[in-house]
Amino acid sequence: MNKTPDHEFDMVFFESVLRRSPDYTEVIEILGGLYTKHGRVADGLRMDRKLVRFLPENPTAHYNLACSLALMRRPKDALRTLRHAIKLGYNDAKWMAQDSDLKSLRKLPDFRELLGALLKPAMPD
Repeated sequence: MNKTPDHEFDMVFFESVLRRSPDYTEVIEILGGLYTKHGRVADGLRMDRKLVRFLPENPTAHYNLACSLALMRRPKDALRTLRHAIKLGYNDAKWMAQDSDLKSLRKLPDFRELLGALLKPAMPD
């Protein structure tokens, strides 16, 4: 008996759900994560872009898009999108500092500056 890996089953299942409900944002997010986790980074990027179109004010959607852009070696686009995610309210600097998806950005001065600003405690008025 030929058994497909669980992640293949999951992707096929969620793709079929998405075909029936193309605006099912939770499924779009799950598929984006599955694709990226299993090396289908371009497909993950496609899902992240779709999710941002459906949820333009969602900081996590923009953060995930920035991660996909970084994995696709598009640092300028990744940093711009990361800035936007932060502007929308993304504030998990600790995760951002260790997220392997952003590894390609870590040595860039703009990334370090962005992370530093996020780590600084808010100054009282």
